[in-house]
Amino acid sequence: MSDDNRANLLGGYLRARRALVTPEQVGLPGGANRRVPGLRREEVAMLAGISGDYYLRLERGRDKNPSPQVLESLARVLHLDELEQEYLLGLAASRPKPQRSRKPERVPARLGQLLASVQVPAFVEGRAFDVLASNRLAVALSPRLQPGYNRLRSLLLDPEERAFQQDWTRSTEGFIAAFRKSIGDDIGNPRFVELVGELALSSERFRTLWARHDVRSLEGGTTTVNHPVVGELRLHRDKLPVDDLLLVLYYADQGSESDEKLRLLASMAQTTPLRSGMRGAERRAG
Repeated sequence: MSDDNRANLLGGYLRARRALVTPEQVGLPGGANRRVPGLRREEVAMLAGISGDYYLRLERGRDKNPSPQVLESLARVLHLDELEQEYLLGLAASRPKPQRSRKPERVPARLGQLLASVQVPAFVEGRAFDVLASNRLAVALSPRLQPGYNRLRSLLLDPEERAFQQDWTRSTEGFIAAFRKSIGDDIGNPRFVELVGELALSSERFRTLWARHDVRSLEGGTTTVNHPVVGELRLHRDKLPVDDLLLVLYYADQGSESDEKLRLLASMAQTTPLRSGMRGAERRAG
């Protein structure tokens, strides 16, 4: 990746984030006559203690070596949290980074065996949220958790997934921000290019949130979903890194109503023929 492309990433992020900060948030007067959303370039520069010309060069990609101190000052002005500041620093082109290898994402045999043995919905996803392998209970929880599906694509384009997610709006915010963090500066990765292109054409929700340049870690937590057979499920989610992949597990509080419903799903899954996509994933995992 060229230095110019890296600088453009930095400039795009700065533009997007300053548009989200209101003058009132930084102690400046607002007013109805402002022609830009958020802060003006000169306001960001003044608050960060740098010249307006230098800040303009940063946004336009003309300065390729901003110091960490400058970026930290900009992060403060733009109200970036710790993760967002880390992302901003990572976009700076002060130190060339080696080209990231683009090996095919493969599920290790041991991970495929683990999926088959755990008694909760579990699946493996790649950096672009592609489902690479899953167990029977994961597919019983959602058929969109079988290999060959992409979780972000399903979330944005599949009406059944939208109905499945009790808080679809919040879910889309988290997934798209986590996707941008996963991409980082690896914008030449063919899988990322393909997925961003498809979603930008097909989903207004994606276009809106992508333009914000939010970054977030999509970590463990608790979610509520609406299953078409057993109804509402309140589930905990854990994401465990394995090499460059993530093992995702869903489980309920022991003895809860959701736990009973998961047991019912598990019983149903034992009598349901395994889908062809799942069989293919198990062969690849092995």
